[in-house]
Amino acid sequence: MAEPLPTFDAVFESMQRKVLGLCLHVVGERQEAEDALQEAFLAVYRGLPAFRGEAQLSTWVFRIALRAALRVRSRRPPLAIEQNFEPASERPEQVLEARDEARRLERAMSRLPAEQRTVLALFAVDGLGHREIAEVLGVPEGTVWSRLHLARKRLAAELASPAQR
Repeated sequence: MAEPLPTFDAVFESMQRKVLGLCLHVVGERQEAEDALQEAFLAVYRGLPAFRGEAQLSTWVFRIALRAALRVRSRRPPLAIEQNFEPASERPEQVLEARDEARRLERAMSRLPAEQRTVLALFAVDGLGHREIAEVLGVPEGTVWSRLHLARKRLAAELASPAQR
């Protein structure tokens, strides 16, 4: 017998932060990411009763969120990623250094092509595996490997560039 579906509230509580993170990486601005989050969870709310379990629930939710974020992003030109970064260090010079490093990483990530940035965010930030990312994006697993490899390579080059320092 199939496992009963969790309630919408349970899905929202367990996935809200990760979905917001994905949306933020795709659209690049907090307010628009929150708009995408709302669109995504509205679609999840409407679709949850019809969810048949052919994929993992989290994969299904991520796919819906990705489509919502791409719709929101398509409504305006791309912007740089902007996040509040609060390092754990108490020493002012370490705080400033960590913030500068975070900004460098954000700028470098914002210059990646959307496909590479999305795969990198799903893998490194959201902790999804290659197979899950392939399901979310609707692409072959080999494409995920390729995009991830290219994203890492390009990100390393961006961070090594003297203009980034």
